[in-house]
Amino acid sequence: MDEQEFVQLLEGLLQPDTERVKSATGILNKNYYTSPASLNALLQIVSSHQKKELRQLAAVEARKLVSKHWQKLPTEQKASLRNQLFQATLNEEVTLARHSAARVIAEIASMDLEDGEWPELPSYLQQACTSPTARHREVGSYIIWTTLESVGSEFPGEPSDLYKLFSQTIQDPESVEVRVNTMLALSRLAMLFDPEEDPKSLKMFQDTVPSMVAVLKATVDEGDEDHALQAFEVFQTLLGCESALLSKHFGDLISFMSELASTTSIEDDFRSQALAYLMQCVRYRKLKVQSLRVGESLTLKALQIVTELGDLSSEDEDVTPARSALGLLDILASSLPPSQVVIPLLKALGPYFSSQDPDFRQAGILALGMCVEGAPDFIATQLHEILPMVLHLLEDPELKVRAAALNGIARLADDLAEDVAKEHARLIPAMVKNFDLAVNNLQAQNDERNLAVIRGSCHAIDSLIEGLDPEEAAQYVPELVPRFSKLFHHEDFKCKGAAIGAVGSIASASEKAFLPFFPQTMQELAQYVRIKESQDDLDLRGVVCDSMGKFASAVGAEPFEQYVLPLMEASEEALHLDHPRLRETSYILWSTMAKVYEEGFAKYLPGAVKGLEHCLDQDETGLEVELGKEASDLVGAEVVLHGRKVKVAAATDDDDDSDLNEAALDEDEWDDIGAVTDVAMEKEIAAEVYGDIITHTRREFLPYLEKTVENLLQLVEHSYEGIRKAALGTLWRTYACLWGMAEGDGMAKWTPGLPLAVQPPNELKKLGNLVMTATMSIWQDEMDRGTVTDINRDVAATLKLCGPAVLLLENDKEVVTEMTQQLLSIITKRHPCQQDLGDEGDEEILEESSEYDWLVIETALEVVTCLAVALGSQFGELWKIFEKPIAKYASSQESAERTAAVGTIAECVGNMEAACTPFTSGLLKLLLHRLSDEDPETKSNAVYGMGLLCEKTTNDAEIQNALPQIFAKLEPLLDASDQARLLDNTAGCVSRLITKYPNKVPIEEVLPRLVQLLPLREDYEENKPIFSMIVKAYQANNPTVQQLTPQLMVVFEKVLSPPEEQLEDDTRAQLIELVQHLRK
Repeated sequence: MDEQEFVQLLEGLLQPDTERVKSATGILNKNYYTSPASLNALLQIVSSHQKKELRQLAAVEARKLVSKHWQKLPTEQKASLRNQLFQATLNEEVTLARHSAARVIAEIASMDLEDGEWPELPSYLQQACTSPTARHREVGSYIIWTTLESVGSEFPGEPSDLYKLFSQTIQDPESVEVRVNTMLALSRLAMLFDPEEDPKSLKMFQDTVPSMVAVLKATVDEGDEDHALQAFEVFQTLLGCESALLSKHFGDLISFMSELASTTSIEDDFRSQALAYLMQCVRYRKLKVQSLRVGESLTLKALQIVTELGDLSSEDEDVTPARSALGLLDILASSLPPSQVVIPLLKALGPYFSSQDPDFRQAGILALGMCVEGAPDFIATQLHEILPMVLHLLEDPELKVRAAALNGIARLADDLAEDVAKEHARLIPAMVKNFDLAVNNLQAQNDERNLAVIRGSCHAIDSLIEGLDPEEAAQYVPELVPRFSKLFHHEDFKCKGAAIGAVGSIASASEKAFLPFFPQTMQELAQYVRIKESQDDLDLRGVVCDSMGKFASAVGAEPFEQYVLPLMEASEEALHLDHPRLRETSYILWSTMAKVYEEGFAKYLPGAVKGLEHCLDQDETGLEVELGKEASDLVGAEVVLHGRKVKVAAATDDDDDSDLNEAALDEDEWDDIGAVTDVAMEKEIAAEVYGDIITHTRREFLPYLEKTVENLLQLVEHSYEGIRKAALGTLWRTYACLWGMAEGDGMAKWTPGLPLAVQPPNELKKLGNLVMTATMSIWQDEMDRGTVTDINRDVAATLKLCGPAVLLLENDKEVVTEMTQQLLSIITKRHPCQQDLGDEGDEEILEESSEYDWLVIETALEVVTCLAVALGSQFGELWKIFEKPIAKYASSQESAERTAAVGTIAECVGNMEAACTPFTSGLLKLLLHRLSDEDPETKSNAVYGMGLLCEKTTNDAEIQNALPQIFAKLEPLLDASDQARLLDNTAGCVSRLITKYPNKVPIEEVLPRLVQLLPLREDYEENKPIFSMIVKAYQANNPTVQQLTPQLMVVFEKVLSPPEEQLEDDTRAQLIELVQHLRK
């Protein structure tokens, strides 16, 4: 081997000459790196060359060759090289070269330890770590960390020896590097840790946590950015490890990070890191955070930090403490109960809204907006207090406060459109006033503050108008459309897009009232349908396409017909413009067109199906990402990053001064991974759009159905939860659509119970089997609560619509038992989606829930109800399992939980009919108690349930004994004139009692009061028992009912008039016959 040429070639790699580097690389790879001698030569250079750059480069190159050549070197030579390299690394003065050499040692160690060689290494490292020379300690601790990365649990010796050493090095008196290296090494140990197998190590690890916090604090205090970020990352990593590691100090850690985030004297980057850590705590340790009851203090601290925001510029997307604090508020509201976040926030907002400081007023409304999505139900109950404050802020003298108020309205309306829209008469004029002021005061194209108000007004009206009835929205069309149309050609792309989007929503909300403005609007926007010169053009084209879809929904098929073909052609072209958002817009347009034209969309199906198939077929393994050397065992494998599978390529080192993840990614590569999210989200949209197209084109889609079902089934276990939800949702919609078609073709209506009385066609059976099997495969272990919620909804809706057929798999194997276990685990809060990361489900069950956590349970209760619908009297066996956990919610402190539980009990009783008899005593007692509930909805459900229990049970003796008590509870309810549903259910309950026990109820007293409650105002379902009872009373020639005929004739006339949904067909027929009889 020509050593002189070898060194010259290496020096060539250091030159800023691309051709020379390329040439040198080729010669090295071809002539030198194929031989073990090259590794020996490189290690000699690392150990003794004069030039630091060459030592560094040789270490990087040597590390690549260790796995290839180390074992081929002679034993004596290896022993000499180890000692040389170790000593040289200890004495290396240049940090980068030292780290690169240390990683070579770690690489050699990973091979030697596997082969039972280099037994002296642990004692060398022990000596280095306890050396009086700081640099030796730095090298020793660095090698331990990097070797742990490489070999993991194969590291020689007992873990207790390492913990003992680390308890000293974490407190190194001289070197921050030693302290941080120790933290990094501890984080590697944490990843390997099993608390059940090694309780001794658990205690030793927990004892190091305060010292780790001290290291982080010191790096922050000294403004040592590199080491501080490494320390922060260690704490982030520990959140993904066994929860027991941090449990002892978790509350203290949250307090420390919270204080750090609130301290304005330290660097913003550190504060943002602390807030990011708190967000991860809430995400991964939600139950622990909730049990510590720190939600309120975190909320109030975050609110204070938001006051630092300054001007809210849409162009400025830098991470700041204030922006991070808004993110923390968002995740707090969606993860913790309202009592810990939203209630304290609302209590704190008064002084913020009335503050003299505009930063506080802005912070208040922005913070409120961030919390709406997480707790919409609670905030809806507080709107009567919130909206007057928001209206006041819309007239604030400060432009940025008004912009923030518009942002707040948009967020409120996004989640509470109908509730907020009730105040449209006050809100819309106030928003128009802001819009007009900003347009008139616009100084120049870059007048960002006025532009923010213009965009904000458009966005707020866009969100709000969707909550209005068409008649209400219609009154604003002449006022808003001409205003916003003036911005269609504005220089600011975002203003233009906001105005076009708002007009789309105005059209959607006002429907036919938009027709007079439709041709002109289409003409003005036509120029944007094909624009593609820049990224801004493509963004705007997407907004225009969205809005045109809304125009089609508003004006209907015929007026829009002339625009369909050019728009479909443009949408197909958009698939090839390398813009994921624009592709999504095309799919959504197809969905809208299918809804508008239904079977008439058939001529566009070949192109639409082809586009959607291509989307779902996109290769998610094409992106190769270089990770650090510690991921070498993943090379060639696939990992998931941002929702997309990514193939891992071997690492190529250039410098090794790395952090915990040591990801050798430049900014462009990270951008590629960012686009990963776009691909996953695009597939999610495509899967949802399939559902819309299938259900609206029906038979026309059948030629494409088999392939589509096949493609969707492949997505059910996708790594991205959005795709899992969309694929399953569309599969269930497809099943329901085919079921409806089969019934239309003459299949008999299903009846409750198993075995099936009505057999569906074989193709339908096969599809049901595939979809239910796919659902059961992920329901059990799904970690994402939103996915579980959607599965619950899908299964409930299908059982209600299609009956028990889906409960049978191949060979008549039923899934009822397995489904019951899934539902029980959710109702008792033991499902994986209700646990913290890493917990086994044996932790204390917390009483309170966030609204989204409760939604998982509430939708599981819907499945229980629909199981009762599908099984009928056979459900009595399952009620033995469900009764106790559901009854527990019926006595919850939360009114929403009581309402849902009592409603579930009522529906189950009604559907299992006489099978409820064995449970009569317990249910009677529970429902009697809830008849006095303070919550009107719970009380209403209890009244409904009581009527059904009395009607369905055969335990008449017990009910008859309770009649005086029941009527005593019902009588006060008759005075609740402002609660329509409660009165409707009371009328239904009393009617059922009269029908069941005509001789036990004082009809002459009760019936006149009941007739005063008619006609029903809300719950039309109760018309059936009411009019059935009245018809029977006439048939029995009851004198009381005959005396009430004049009043009842007025009632009959009203219920036989529109709206049609007041009466079911058989009830209507009975009434018509009765009226004809009475008129004779």
